[in-house]
Amino acid sequence: MKAIRFHEIGGPEVLRFEDVELAPPAPGEVRVRHTAVALNFRDILVRRGQHAAKLPSGLGTESAGVIEAVGAGVTDIAIGDRVATVCRPDCAYAEARNAPAMRVLKLPPSIDERTAASMMVRGLTARYLLHATYKVKPGDTIVIHAAAGGVGQIVSQWAKHLGATVIGTVGSDDKIAVAKAHGCDHVFAYHDFSKRVREVTGGKGVPVVYDSVGKLTFRGSLECLAPRGVLASFGEASGDPEPITARELGNLGSLYVTHPSLIDYTATRADLLETANDLFAVVASGAVKIEINHTYPLSEAAQAHRDVEGRKTTGSVVLIP
Repeated sequence: MKAIRFHEIGGPEVLRFEDVELAPPAPGEVRVRHTAVALNFRDILVRRGQHAAKLPSGLGTESAGVIEAVGAGVTDIAIGDRVATVCRPDCAYAEARNAPAMRVLKLPPSIDERTAASMMVRGLTARYLLHATYKVKPGDTIVIHAAAGGVGQIVSQWAKHLGATVIGTVGSDDKIAVAKAHGCDHVFAYHDFSKRVREVTGGKGVPVVYDSVGKLTFRGSLECLAPRGVLASFGEASGDPEPITARELGNLGSLYVTHPSLIDYTATRADLLETANDLFAVVASGAVKIEINHTYPLSEAAQAHRDVEGRKTTGSVVLIP
């Protein structure tokens, strides 16, 4: 089969579309013939070397398609089932993959495969952020950075559905309208957001900030939290934040800082199913709309990476094998 691989750390030019052997699924595994593969910013970080990878390496964790083979011991998934999966090792940028059956989810009829591929990591992340890392309640005011991005759009819509006032931040003026169209009540630029958040909240601050930007926004995120507020730092698109001491957190209002990850919030099959079922339900209801704004042939993954890094995309990016 064909797959995207890279043999050295670097820019998009290191990505190669090459032939790869795929063994039959092992016991407890299934083979998924892909119809859609998602591009996540984490894939770019892996390619750059900011996340560890054993070279040569594939890319991608989330995909959707149809089951074409099952390994021994798999009883609840059958050939022909429409499924989505989020799992490692990073090998989703391929025409097919073998995946642990426990990480594979059957799709309801209301969810098509491109939508499923584009929303799994982002949607599952939004769900744990809003329901587990900090449980958003009606009347809360929250901050979501990169509000026009894939996770940002889902978090904004879902938080609005839960009854929150949503403050979004964006990196350029052309993304303001995108953020507002997806549930944000207020949208500010990164450079002055903490001051603007304080103005909106009458100086009180907010109970939670969801921050995937990192270095550029981290300090400001702390500054706009209310006492005992939570900073959920779940990504570092602009680089790692500067260190902060425990005493500084206390001086700022007894704040909490966490770096949540999807793998920890979906560690068991039961956790994964609960999280995914909530996501499927909110999308099926229409409260959260998944928009695939950009599609590329799998063979053009390098160009897709260039466009994402150049901030030429908004929302979900899907690769089509």
